Amino acid sequence: MSFFGFLKKKEPGASPAPAASPAAPLLLGAPAKGTFVPMSQIPDEVFSTGVLGTCCGVEPEDGNIYAPVDGTVSQVADTRHAVGLESGGLELLLHVGVDTVEMNGDGFTAAVQVGQRVRKGDLLLTVDRKKVYEAGHPATVILAVTNSEDLSSVEEAASGAVEPGDPVLRVTP
Repeated sequence: MSFFGFLKKKEPGASPAPAASPAAPLLLGAPAKGTFVPMSQIPDEVFSTGVLGTCCGVEPEDGNIYAPVDGTVSQVADTRHAVGLESGGLELLLHVGVDTVEMNGDGFTAAVQVGQRVRKGDLLLTVDRKKVYEAGHPATVILAVTNSEDLSSVEEAASGAVEPGDPVLRVTP
């Protein structure tokens, strides 16, 4: 799995995610505290048009980025601005900011590594939002279901203020 060079390939020996899809609709949690951003309003055309799958965003109030669901870390960008997760047949991308790959990791710290199991609400990344803004980038935290086309539906499930873990996307296998 590769997202336009944002993420590195799986490490050899990394645990694969379970192949089965969830049996019932699954609610993905907000990856940050802040304000919900519908897909159409994400300030990056690649995400707002669904090129990488159905997604949503959160304008963060702080620099902590959390797992939206239980899963396995499938990828961590060399620049630490993005993390891939696999969970029960879902492939997720958490991408912090717009064009933040240009920052070459400055201001980003990964709290996880490839192959690590995480639980919903576990810390994945921290970001220095001040550095992101000073570099001229939006800090929107984007949660994309990159294999949306393999699912029955992925729908927005939030509006307004959200806390980490609050439902933001409803996924139906």
